Amino acid sequence: MAGNDLGSLLGGLLGGGQQGGGSSGGGGNILAALLGALMSKGGAGGGNPLSGLLEGLTKAGLADQAQSWVGGGENKAVSGAQMQEALPDDTLRQVAEEAGVSPEQAANEIAQVLPQAVDKLTPQGQVPSGSLEDLIKQQQL
Repeated sequence: MAGNDLGSLLGGLLGGGQQGGGSSGGGGNILAALLGALMSKGGAGGGNPLSGLLEGLTKAGLADQAQSWVGGGENKAVSGAQMQEALPDDTLRQVAEEAGVSPEQAANEIAQVLPQAVDKLTPQGQVPSGSLEDLIKQQQL
């Protein structure tokens, strides 16, 4: 379904694809599962859960990190433990189940790939509007 396509798009965005294979594609898949879970819960008709995710991270005390990913300059790191606290338990469980890993592993993978993905999806220093698939495709042109 669209989740696999989104995983492929995110994997490509993160530098997966031609060489090195596995881990970047896995990062794309874990992000696709996360964003898919957020879209299904949020009911946002626009299909862009990125702004909701960043808002949730900000409310969870990760505003500095989230802003560093959107803006220019260096991306501040976030830990798996911070992601576990910031994401709703049911969302993290759903993501872990879809990815075939434990919630802790899912949080660690998200913490590793999310800063780079948000940075690439927000090249103008702000979260663009439009569907997530459209945003990813624009960045790969």
